[in-house]
Amino acid sequence: MWAYFDASVLVKRYVDEPGRRNVLRLLRRHQVVTSAIVPIELRSALRRRVAEGTLDDKHVPETLKHVSTDRGFWALIDVSSDVLARAETLIATHSLRALDAIHVASAQLFAARIAVPELVFVSADARQTAAAAAIGMTVRQLGS
Repeated sequence: MWAYFDASVLVKRYVDEPGRRNVLRLLRRHQVVTSAIVPIELRSALRRRVAEGTLDDKHVPETLKHVSTDRGFWALIDVSSDVLARAETLIATHSLRALDAIHVASAQLFAARIAVPELVFVSADARQTAAAAAIGMTVRQLGS
């Protein structure tokens, strides 16, 4: 069964923080679909945690190796003109940041293209999950 995971929850796969146990459980139960921007977002999230002092810089190379291995098992949705058009429409009616709208639009497009009856949208972002729920997706909001 597929589930869409955004970067705010996928980072919990690699960093011990609130919500990690739930993410690991969901990752065992679902195949991952996410946006092609997620590897960039994960690298950024790791760097931000190093700058904040919540992650030791020496762990980053090994963590990035894990990300690289894992992404071979993920369905990555390209940031296509269709995704961008849907994201723009979402921003017109929901309070979303640009990358968050790209995530919701990517999930929506994936669900429509492969006729997934109930694609679960997993995020730690309340605005993102609210927008996904408003367009009819099943959502799981995990601790941020």
